[in-house]
Amino acid sequence: MTVQSSTMHPTPSPPEAASPPKRHRRLGLSGRRRLTGWAYAAPTAVFVVVFFVLPLLLVTQMSVSDWGLFNGDRGINAPHNFSAAVDQRLFWPAVRFTVEYTVVTTVILIGCALGLALLVQESTRWTGFLRTAILVPSALGLASASLLFYAVYSPDSGPLGQVMQELGITSGPVSFLGTPGHALWSTVALIVWRYAGFYMLLLLVALQGISADVYEAAEIDGAGRWKRFGHITLPLIRPTLALCTILCVTGSLLAFDQFYILTKGGPDNSTLTIVQLIYNAAFQGRNDLGLAAALSIIVLVALLVLNIGQFRWLRGRED
Repeated sequence: MTVQSSTMHPTPSPPEAASPPKRHRRLGLSGRRRLTGWAYAAPTAVFVVVFFVLPLLLVTQMSVSDWGLFNGDRGINAPHNFSAAVDQRLFWPAVRFTVEYTVVTTVILIGCALGLALLVQESTRWTGFLRTAILVPSALGLASASLLFYAVYSPDSGPLGQVMQELGITSGPVSFLGTPGHALWSTVALIVWRYAGFYMLLLLVALQGISADVYEAAEIDGAGRWKRFGHITLPLIRPTLALCTILCVTGSLLAFDQFYILTKGGPDNSTLTIVQLIYNAAFQGRNDLGLAAALSIIVLVALLVLNIGQFRWLRGRED
């Protein structure tokens, strides 16, 4: 019996699915990461668009329109609103007072905050208590703090005037808010009390970021305390000082709550700020939203120019 040998051919297996090229896999991973990034950024983008971009566009439209508080848009009247805003009788006095208040508040507030930060920089037995006591007023709202100081400054029942009379500093009741000078300095005292702790915290973080080795090396070289402060401390905390200055200047130029509660712009419009002028144009007397919007655009442009100048100055000093 002859056995016929046959060659065994393996059954061909079905072709495997071709794996996607590495380039496509890389693009797919990059696309998913991009979508994830957009998903994280979307809430912030929506917030910025709804609460900043759209209101800014609306204010821009109102600034070139005859727009009343009760009768809405009555047509374009550009540039009447801007010329009317500058020609107001109280415009330039409000600008001068706002600038004066900004300069005084910034110098005193930043100086006090830096002094407090240097005071509580070293850890001692009472450091924790002092830091907490200085920072507590920052937790109080500005309107609440203004109402508190309004009661303190009251010439009839305020405790401050009574204490000053008992100490012999004054012979009678003091009108802290009744004269232009007293009203300005009384408001500055309120702002320093309210915000010194916040700026102290920012400067304290900057001070604690300076290595102790730098001070030790300067002390070995014979540098005294004031030289170490002028040549080491101030240059190394300059970025934080610039940040505090920008925040303080911007907040002071937009001052409203404290003057509205304490003085209502008085006496005789001597403490009228530019933001109060915007409020009065929109809701007091004229009820002209177009005029108020034009004033707002002027303030916005001034703030942009000022902040850009501050950033350029800081960058130049750092270079």
